[in-house]
Amino acid sequence: MRGADADRGYPGAGPSTVPQLQGARVLVALAEEADARGLLDFHTRNADHLRPWMPPIPADMFTIGYWQRWVRAARQLYLKDQAVRLVMRLASQSDGPVLGQINLSNIVRGAFQAAHMGYHVDAQVEGRGLMREALELVVGWAFDDLRLHRIMANHIPGNDRSAGLLRRLGFEIEGQAKAYLFIDGAWRDHVLTAKINPNPQPPGPRPQPASPASGLFRRRS
Repeated sequence: MRGADADRGYPGAGPSTVPQLQGARVLVALAEEADARGLLDFHTRNADHLRPWMPPIPADMFTIGYWQRWVRAARQLYLKDQAVRLVMRLASQSDGPVLGQINLSNIVRGAFQAAHMGYHVDAQVEGRGLMREALELVVGWAFDDLRLHRIMANHIPGNDRSAGLLRRLGFEIEGQAKAYLFIDGAWRDHVLTAKINPNPQPPGPRPQPASPASGLFRRRS
């Protein structure tokens, strides 16, 4: 399923709703205030698992106050067309634990129409294909509803899981950047990958969002 979204910054925009995407096994939705505790729990139990892939973290990252501020900012970033902060859960446990995060950041419009994509998955469900299903939903939604032309996703050389996942999603290697990001205590090279919208179109307003009467979710085939 795919939820409607706001046509931010374009003339004739419809009412603002938030993205909520549902597949066979996963539910992906814009982070909301009720997700703060789930995000804190996710990062607390996955601290060691995620550390090799993380930039320097804020001193208060493992506090509820940090995540309350983070989720409050999520809607404003979305409405301003700057970023999309998403959380992943099992579709069968819509009120269950947060099992992943997906972020579309650095959204640029104009002639570029692109964003960077990053993601984290819970150690306890890694290798089950849940993040692949979630990313397929997000990439499809970003191309169809956000009308992005290019999605970029970069990874550290040797991160074979991410490399394989991106390859299966259709991302192609475009190069390698030296000392690209400060990760886990050092400046790390990154492999640069991207996926291009298979149905390219000139820059312009995205399709009008669905009316509230159409329901909160739409199934995505």
